Amino acid sequence: MSPQPPRSGERGPGLFPAPAFDGIVAYCDGGSRGNPGPAGFGVYIQDSTGSVLAELSKYLGARTNNFAEYSALLAALEFAIAKGHKSLRVVSDSELMVKQIKGQYRVNSPELRPLYEEARRRISSLDHFQIQHVLREKNRHADRLANLAMDRGMGRAPSPEPVPSPDPAPPAPAKAVMLRGLVKGGVVHVLGGELPDGTFVKVIPE
Repeated sequence: MSPQPPRSGERGPGLFPAPAFDGIVAYCDGGSRGNPGPAGFGVYIQDSTGSVLAELSKYLGARTNNFAEYSALLAALEFAIAKGHKSLRVVSDSELMVKQIKGQYRVNSPELRPLYEEARRRISSLDHFQIQHVLREKNRHADRLANLAMDRGMGRAPSPEPVPSPDPAPPAPAKAVMLRGLVKGGVVHVLGGELPDGTFVKVIPE
């Protein structure tokens, strides 16, 4: 007999998938400038309708990139538990962390092992948990928050948002100039000067 998929609410090997997800979504990112170096994380949290619930960011001091990624995951889990949300989906661009949480990679790093174990402990208190890997360009909000955290910790002012240039003002209409001329052979000959080609003239007989 082929194995049956777990029913709703049953716990699989570390992940608790729900047939129809109706929880919160946390976009997580961590970074380190130097690896190890000044590090920070960002977490952008939405509800199931896409409304923003929270924007979290924190400077971590001199840490590795992977430490910052796990710190973002722990912050997302802490938020969900503290606010009473029992279903959480995490989106991260850290392939290493996602596969470690899913049990596809081992956690051999002494630095990451305690963070991994704490993340597993917090996950076990939820009814449903999912984690998904995406490319960095699909994780822009969390990346922005992580960089803001690192900027704060390094005493750097965040880059200002670009201001669109105003539309150029239309050229002012040319002023009418009164000139004297003589019509000869159907052609207007301007007295005392020349007019550029394409100039419109208004002839008033004297």
